[in-house]
Amino acid sequence: MDLACLDLEGVLVPEIWIRVAETTGIEELRLTTRDIADYDELMRHRLRLLDAHGIGLAQIQAAIAAMGPIPGAGEFLDWLRARFQVVILSDTFYEFAMPLMAQLGYPTLLCHRLRVESDRIAGYTLRQPDSKRAAVRVFHHLNYRVVATGDSYNDVAMLAEADAGILFRPPANVIAEFPRFPVVTDYAGLREAFSTALG
Repeated sequence: MDLACLDLEGVLVPEIWIRVAETTGIEELRLTTRDIADYDELMRHRLRLLDAHGIGLAQIQAAIAAMGPIPGAGEFLDWLRARFQVVILSDTFYEFAMPLMAQLGYPTLLCHRLRVESDRIAGYTLRQPDSKRAAVRVFHHLNYRVVATGDSYNDVAMLAEADAGILFRPPANVIAEFPRFPVVTDYAGLREAFSTALG
C-alpha cells in the first residue's frame, strides 16, 4: 500500500497553542507555525511566555483534554486508513497529543518530547532536525510512495519531499508563497485529492 503522511494540528485537530491561549488569556500564545516559520524561535517564545505567567504542563494538558478533533476528522481518518498506511508527522509533543490520539483511534504519531521539571516545561527535545522531511525520505528508502498533507510553513518540506503534497486549509500567506501545491478546504476535497494524487 501507499503511505499517507498527515500533519496533526490544523488537519485533524485544532491548533493546540491557540486553545492554550484562549484558556490562559495569553494572546501571544496564539502565534503558530502559520505566523513564525522558524520552529525553534517560536518554541523559545512560547516557553518564555509560559514561565513569565507561571503556566505549567498540568494546566496545558487540562486545556488540551477538553479539545476534540475537528468535526469530520475521525471519519476522514477511517476512510484514509482503508486505502493507505497512515502516519501522523507533527511538531507537537507526546505530552500534549496523547489525549487527542485516543479520540482518533491511536494512529501512529511521530513527534517530539518535552523536558518537564516539577510541572514546569523546561525545554523540548526534537526527534531530529527537519523531522517531517527526514521521515518522508526514510519512507521512500522503504519503497513507499507518499502523499502528504499539512497547513503551515513547517509542513512545506514534507510536502515537497512527498510524491504528492496537498495544502489543507492553509492561510493566505502560505498559499501565496507555495503556489505549486494544490489547496483543499474540506475533508471531501481531501478525500478526492488523496484518491487522485498518485494517478
